[in-house]
Amino acid sequence: MSDAYHQLLSATIRHLTELRAQGVHYVPVSPVTLNALNGAAPTATHPAPQRTASLSSQPAPQKPALAPPPHPHAASLPPTPILVSETKPVRTKPGPVLEKSAAYAALRQRALACGRCTHLAASRKNVVLGAGNLNARLMFIGEAPGAHDDERGEPFADKPGQLLTKIIQTMGLTRDTVYITCIVKCRPDTPGEPDGSRKPTAAEIQTCLPFLQEQIDLIQPGVLVALGATATEGLLGKTAGITRLRGQWQSYRGIPLMPTYHPAYLLHNEVLSHKRLVWEDMLQVMTRLGMPVTEKQRGYFLKA
Repeated sequence: MSDAYHQLLSATIRHLTELRAQGVHYVPVSPVTLNALNGAAPTATHPAPQRTASLSSQPAPQKPALAPPPHPHAASLPPTPILVSETKPVRTKPGPVLEKSAAYAALRQRALACGRCTHLAASRKNVVLGAGNLNARLMFIGEAPGAHDDERGEPFADKPGQLLTKIIQTMGLTRDTVYITCIVKCRPDTPGEPDGSRKPTAAEIQTCLPFLQEQIDLIQPGVLVALGATATEGLLGKTAGITRLRGQWQSYRGIPLMPTYHPAYLLHNEVLSHKRLVWEDMLQVMTRLGMPVTEKQRGYFLKA
């Protein structure tokens, strides 16, 4: 199978997963499409009733449609199969959720086809647009995908990502309720270093920035969190340094922006005081979003 086929398949599965997370349980599927998926020739003599593809995690009593050919990264794909249901389709009027989903799908397709940075397009395995809830009130922005992110097509899929997940969970949230992305969508090329990484250049950031701006305008989060110096400088154009900027509210596209240390920094500097600084930034974020903050949360990473 071609790379284009696998990219399209991955994009389709991610899109369906996002729809399911937004509460959409059925997607109308025409009889012709179902016949094509099942490998049967379409017939026009006896039109079949409209069917729907179920995105629900509950198993349907009907026989599932034939699965597509195995994907090379099948282990990272959503475990829930797409089932064909005989139930009548849900007649959903066009609204903000469907419009946002359609706009995001169009944005994803443009990002997948982007080749503006020819050197990055030639070396990447996946375009890493972002992951999470399209209605998220909180958006985390990193600098660029790493090797694991490039392999899986998902941001923060490595050890710093695991730490970010713990931070999000400590806030009382999950990765499914926030949105996570990077300022650059392709892994910066590192010739001869399959596991290495480098800081994206200013030109790469400026070339890719319109994708991030469109994501922000589409999702409209209540708060942005810039993870690390590169993301902060790329968004604000300030070179004062993350040590001076972290913990100080900024603004980007009219949205409150909190700069803080990158999770990778905490992994390299496992000092309790540094963890506390990041957590103080997150407490500010929670307060700005109107989230409840418990006494236990206020006491995290304080010396006994």
